[in-house]
Amino acid sequence: MTKDIILGLLIPFLGTSLGSACVFFMKDTLSDKVQRALTGFAAGVMVAASIWSLIIPAIEQCSEMGKLSFLPAFAGFWIGILFLLLLDSVVPHLHRNIGQVEGPKSKLTRTMMLVLAVTIHNIPEGMAVGVVYAGLRSGSTGITSSACMALASGIAIQNFPEGAIISMPLKAEGKPKSSSFFYGVLSGVVEPVFGLITVLASTLLTPVIPYFLSFAAGAMFYVVVEELIPEMSAGKHSNIGVISFAVGFTLMMALDVALG
Repeated sequence: MTKDIILGLLIPFLGTSLGSACVFFMKDTLSDKVQRALTGFAAGVMVAASIWSLIIPAIEQCSEMGKLSFLPAFAGFWIGILFLLLLDSVVPHLHRNIGQVEGPKSKLTRTMMLVLAVTIHNIPEGMAVGVVYAGLRSGSTGITSSACMALASGIAIQNFPEGAIISMPLKAEGKPKSSSFFYGVLSGVVEPVFGLITVLASTLLTPVIPYFLSFAAGAMFYVVVEELIPEMSAGKHSNIGVISFAVGFTLMMALDVALG
């Protein structure tokens, strides 16, 4: 495992940790409008990353299949959707803005269910970074180190506000700053963990990397459509979520094309 891969896997986690640290230097909780904007931005980054960093490379790597080159991406995408659907069904969690509990009945605290909701969100992001670095490590996928860094950096950028969205409301509820920071950081730990697992698994099975790429894309699309879009649109009508989505989408697209 090279230092570059380890660094790449840790960059998104660093974004979450820095965002969680907002509890130490921001006095007020995030307003509803700001939370919508940050959620929309995160959704835009994830959609753009899924398309340019994952689905398109998955199809390109199967170009020898001709008109059927979409099949591995098609299959992997659906497996990712079903995997997140399963997680969503078996893990109790709480959606932030709409206050809705999902999954099986549980005696977990509201705080822990909130952390679990973001943890589910972060799993496919960690896998996405892991699989592109696995492709880079294999040397046979056409994925460049710049493209890997673009994806890791883009996810880190959108993880920063996510960390704040977790830690700031917990502080507002009366939890100590240190505990609020801890829970925010905890929600991001799964990213490097699942990233490392994905690197190790897909490196051993290089021919299935296109499936891994599209699997991560499907999982991220599930999170965007099932969680982020409803949250950025909840409550009084506002266009801030849509505008922020567009900003996140175009920023991630620019990073991927310019650095890839």
